[in-house]
Amino acid sequence: MEGEIARVVALLGVAMAVAVVARRLALPYTVGLVLTGLSLALARVDAGVGLTPEVVFDLLLPPLLFEAALNLPWRDLRGELGPTLAFATLGVVLCAGVVAAGLAWGLGWPWRPAFVFGALVSATDPISVIALLREQGVKGRLAVLIESESLLNDATAAVLFGLAAYSTDVGVESVARHLALTIGAGLGVGAGFAGLALAVAGRTDDHLVETAITTVAAYGSFLVAERMGGSGVLATVTSGLLLGNVGVMASGTPRLSLTPQGREFVLAFWEFAAFVANSMAFLLIGLSLARIGPSFGLASAATVALALVGRAAAIFPVSALWGRRYSFGEQTFLWWSGLRGALALALVLALPESVPYRSEILIGAFAVVAFSVIVQGLTAGLALRRLRVGDET
Repeated sequence: MEGEIARVVALLGVAMAVAVVARRLALPYTVGLVLTGLSLALARVDAGVGLTPEVVFDLLLPPLLFEAALNLPWRDLRGELGPTLAFATLGVVLCAGVVAAGLAWGLGWPWRPAFVFGALVSATDPISVIALLREQGVKGRLAVLIESESLLNDATAAVLFGLAAYSTDVGVESVARHLALTIGAGLGVGAGFAGLALAVAGRTDDHLVETAITTVAAYGSFLVAERMGGSGVLATVTSGLLLGNVGVMASGTPRLSLTPQGREFVLAFWEFAAFVANSMAFLLIGLSLARIGPSFGLASAATVALALVGRAAAIFPVSALWGRRYSFGEQTFLWWSGLRGALALALVLALPESVPYRSEILIGAFAVVAFSVIVQGLTAGLALRRLRVGDET
């Protein structure tokens, strides 16, 4: 135990050093972390911790989701809610279908593993997307749309992935039932935890207790929703949105609002927690990606191309439903900023050995994530400047 803690502390120290160097070199912090993780892995340094599903879902994801939702005003989300929901549902299905069809018809994969991979890369990763937006300083409605899509599309992708990978019943009725359970349980658990947190927080003026209550809401809603078969992502996002808009950013009623000191401390605490989780996530992504090197080839390049085509199918046709609401430049940045990251790797690493084409799915997922966080992450700033979008307030 003591050795594991020492390794984690050492990784945090490495992450802080990378942050300083990346700022001096004008290099995206997240890309610097990934490259550092790759270097450590190639040097055979034992990090003592890996990018397992448990680490991602139970440790890293809740603080990142909660902090993002806590700072997202409902009025901003409401303005982009229609397109966000369309991208998070119809867009995810279109992406998964296009990728699966490309694998089946182009590379000769059987349809079932093709759909598993399509579902795996159909959702953008909130860890990577939120980090990208903040590094590039994207603001306004485009930032709200990209961030909220990454927070919500997990539910649809998780249902598609679960059905394709594990279920024998993949009919329309089954998909609808699983989606309803996933969304309903996620929203219900998140709202329940937020309500309890607000009720308890309104009865104390201790900012430390208020912060501890939000911590229980962030992690508790995620874990309980997952145990109930719902979306932990939706639960934590719902909890963060309600606590942020009712307890932190709005004056509300004295019985539901946090104290002024509590609001300031809660926001600072979650900003720090998200920074630490984000740093660890990208270091672990780099450590994990090292294993793809000898396996990368033409098939891996084809999966990366299909993931980009699938993302395009999710963005441009759905955007057309809103006429001229989004310019071509905004749609293009939506497409290019659709990063995949730790979430996809956690899901693919959890696949049982018995799943057909597991090794091909694993290699393809690692290739897509490597291209996403390194190539797209490095060029996002250039794309933003060339497209001249994302700076409206």
